[in-house]
Amino acid sequence: MIHRLIILLLIVNKLFSQIEAKMIAQDFDTPIYLKNYPGNINRLLVVEQGGIIKIIEKKTVLDIPFLDISDRTHQPVYPGDEMGMLGLAFDPNFETNKYFYVNYVDEDDFTIISRFIVQNKLGNADSEEILIKLKQPYMNHNGGFIEFGFDGYLYISVGDGGSAGDPENRAQDLSNLFGTILRIDVNKDKGYQIPKDNPFVNDKKIKKEIWHYGLRNVWRFSFDRATGDMYIGDVGQNNWEEINFQASDSKGGLNFGWNILEGTHCYPDDNQGCLKDNTVLPLFEYPNDANYLKTLLGWKQSNMQGCSITGGYVYRGNNMPDLFGRYFFGDYCTGKIWSLKNDNDDIDLKDHTEELLESMENKEFYLSSFGEDEKGELYIINYSGQVYSITK
Repeated sequence: MIHRLIILLLIVNKLFSQIEAKMIAQDFDTPIYLKNYPGNINRLLVVEQGGIIKIIEKKTVLDIPFLDISDRTHQPVYPGDEMGMLGLAFDPNFETNKYFYVNYVDEDDFTIISRFIVQNKLGNADSEEILIKLKQPYMNHNGGFIEFGFDGYLYISVGDGGSAGDPENRAQDLSNLFGTILRIDVNKDKGYQIPKDNPFVNDKKIKKEIWHYGLRNVWRFSFDRATGDMYIGDVGQNNWEEINFQASDSKGGLNFGWNILEGTHCYPDDNQGCLKDNTVLPLFEYPNDANYLKTLLGWKQSNMQGCSITGGYVYRGNNMPDLFGRYFFGDYCTGKIWSLKNDNDDIDLKDHTEELLESMENKEFYLSSFGEDEKGELYIINYSGQVYSITK
């Protein structure tokens, strides 16, 4: 039976042509995200955690950055620091209003969601308008991602506030913004509004910005550019990393379970009588079996699955047609990269780690983020300072 399984796995692997990672730029300082400048496929922006967004043009890193707000951004002071600049999004009407948005943690430990203006193709650091300012109770679990949905609204991931196990039960408390994904309307010249169809807009006891809740620390989420479906990578606590899913026709208000659940399992382990009735179970989970401290010390953990999920994108590009429609994701602690496809609740999983590391001529890779350009092609970012495109 085991021999048959090995043969089957070899056959499945043959169905997918080899993919590789090609380095397009390096020497970045703690890079955590990549974004295509709107309307220019040859202009990529790399977000550095210290508060600088650098420009790659035709595989060359320009001397002048797109934006530098390092004067107001928390500077990473140790490996694994979760503060600093964390997210970047361009307004759907960028061609007319020149707005873009940044998610960062400031020097006083506030999460800041700000709007800036582009002038002469560069971000104007003096144009900042702060939309949301939220004091973080602990140093970790700041979420940090922002992206516009198909509906034109801005979605924001906010972690559970930190420490371990969500000690103040914030992720299940809808009177605060922690442990959520927010949804706001920024289609106005100043401030923001609450969309009229947000799920809790008529409940005075609940923060009206909340779209989903019961999340621990969503480092990255994305929208399938073909369907509008939402994929949410939520970093686990002790045992499980998870991918949550929201269909494009969702009305919001989903409870993904934290801290009642970790993945599909009761949290903590000895709480086997937990109530799952009003929760949404993840699309996929994998073991949180790597040691985070060993990762920070640079010790390789090749036989482990991971300890910090890095959510990615559903591939909709042209360079890899046999991978079209597969959701790419990975893990920071082990550098592993997978793709999956959900066929009638049957998860088809493919491990791309070995082929990608071989093409990099690398034994270690700290996957801080994926990126996606306007053609739907994918990029992977090494927290150590390199940016790669995934191609054939």
